[in-house]
Amino acid sequence: MEYQFSPSLMCMNLMDIRNQLDVINDRSDMVHIDIMDGHFVKNITLSPFFMEQLRDSLKVPMDVHLMVEKPADFIQAIIDAGATYISPHAETINSDAFRIINQIKQAGCKAGIALNPATPLSYIKHYIHLLDKITIMTVDPGYAGQKFITEMLDKIREAKALKEEHGYTYLIEIDGSCNKNTFAQLAEAGAEVFIVGTSGLFNLDNDLNRAWDKMMDDFNRVIQR
Repeated sequence: MEYQFSPSLMCMNLMDIRNQLDVINDRSDMVHIDIMDGHFVKNITLSPFFMEQLRDSLKVPMDVHLMVEKPADFIQAIIDAGATYISPHAETINSDAFRIINQIKQAGCKAGIALNPATPLSYIKHYIHLLDKITIMTVDPGYAGQKFITEMLDKIREAKALKEEHGYTYLIEIDGSCNKNTFAQLAEAGAEVFIVGTSGLFNLDNDLNRAWDKMMDDFNRVIQR
């Protein structure tokens, strides 16, 4: 099993952005970009403009997580800014899920979906087969550093079982408290992509290269490859 790591750019040190981007380009599989509107969640973080500023400096795919009430208002700007994956929240696209997924795919991007902890997988059953990635939130969305919700391990197992049973091709991605305390449980349940933020990566060392080494030491210590 080849696991993937996606640093959450809302957690990076923006005062050291050039050095941190160099490390991220060399070592990550993709980057996680949270776009929040202050309504779906109370926080406001990154934006399509931020993506445009990074685009020429990034060598890895941009994975955009839309924590907004009206994702359709953002999709085209995110496509234009160079996104690879675009993942709105399932809770926000019930009225136009197929239209949004088609728009993402027709633009040559990959379609994902994010699920809040209290939202079951059955909520997306009618379009799960169209997805390239499912992001399972293991904390309530909006802020970094929250406590891991252990009940989400069963949801990850369910996503893995559905994938294997039906031959779905989506990646199973985890957002929230991915760190040395949870890596083993998440991997056992079926996680494939780990979004790493403050606790899993950026707070491990002021030097991001050393922090990445520490993260991988933590990961490899608990994972049976």
